[in-house]
Amino acid sequence: MLTHALKEWSVAVDALLAGETIVLLRKGGIREVGGRFQVDGDRAILYPTYEHQKPHLLKPEYADRVSPVPSGWHPETVPIGGWADITEVVAVHRPEAVEALLPFHIWNDRLASERFRWKPSQPLSVLLLRVYQLRDRTEIPYRSEYGGCRSWIELKDAIAIDYSTPVLDDREYNCQVQELRSKIESV
Repeated sequence: MLTHALKEWSVAVDALLAGETIVLLRKGGIREVGGRFQVDGDRAILYPTYEHQKPHLLKPEYADRVSPVPSGWHPETVPIGGWADITEVVAVHRPEAVEALLPFHIWNDRLASERFRWKPSQPLSVLLLRVYQLRDRTEIPYRSEYGGCRSWIELKDAIAIDYSTPVLDDREYNCQVQELRSKIESV
């Protein structure tokens, strides 16, 4: 059972659950503790958000999947399809390192430059996630305490994660991790 959740754009959660990426790029929300992104645990439910998705920061094939919503909008229920082990967090201080990772995530090169300009003294965090699909996708009610610009929330009700299935097998996941590490280290 798991209550700890990582909030991320719905389009990114869908890509993670489809095995299209194992990477998240984070700088943190406005309401982060201490004003900066921190990894708050090594395992989390993937909680999709809709309000701040920005199609202009996504590669075209992902931008087409986003329907912008007005500020403050949220669904009555939130679909929960999986969870992740956060296997590595790499602090990146140079835009060139994120550019080297461009083939491995859903964002375009504009995202890196915008993220580096915002709070320029803070690094961009590259999270590598080992993602699992829940045996039974579930819908949970939206609660006001789940809102706001922050990365981590605690769900009121625990989500059962037993019988989950890894999105990628061990070999494929480890190959991607090795390739990502070598790209980061080569910059």
